[in-house]
Amino acid sequence: MDIVRTFFNWPVLLESLPLLLTGLWVTVQLGVASIIAGLIVGLAVALLRMYGPKPIALIAKIYIDIFRSIPILVLLILVYYALPFVGLRLSSFWAAWTALTLVSGAYTAEIFRAGIEAIPKGQFEASQALGLGYRHMMVDVVLPQAVRIVIPPLTNNCINVIKDTALASVVAMPDLLKQATQAQALAANPTPLIGAALIYIILLWPLVALVARLETRFKRGTR
Repeated sequence: MDIVRTFFNWPVLLESLPLLLTGLWVTVQLGVASIIAGLIVGLAVALLRMYGPKPIALIAKIYIDIFRSIPILVLLILVYYALPFVGLRLSSFWAAWTALTLVSGAYTAEIFRAGIEAIPKGQFEASQALGLGYRHMMVDVVLPQAVRIVIPPLTNNCINVIKDTALASVVAMPDLLKQATQAQALAANPTPLIGAALIYIILLWPLVALVARLETRFKRGTR
């Protein structure tokens, strides 16, 4: 059938598979690096916004609002194409990492803030009554409870970060989508693009199922 030969051409898929797997490795590296950095930035920004001095808290709030509002594709293009005009030139990987981290950090900050605010005030009062300092209160009492609350939305945010890595192809990043596009051009057949879509599904479907399971488990725990 013409549809099968066009979209599911196995010889073309097998020939392009090495390129796709190379792109997948780059995608995983970029995604993991951005997720880790976003978690660190997000937690720091959330704590600064909630407990920092007013000027610092205001800066943290502005950061969150700006990077939750700007489209990540626009930010990526600005980082890659605009920064060289001021003498700062980043590789496609680090440009994509910077853009993804800034946006992920903003969303992660709001997730952590919501999780911390969900902790009953009695936990804070009990910590103060026990004479715990701020650091021990956060590390030993508040954050362990908040992490349990924020795991489902954080996992969902990680999925979004990995999906957003596909945007890095616009700055010549040799990720999965870029390699699939090149393979499609070489073969004059869209099968490599279908292959890339299937790889994304195989990679992300377990995480989507994990989010649903965690949300269900959390709801049962709160009851």
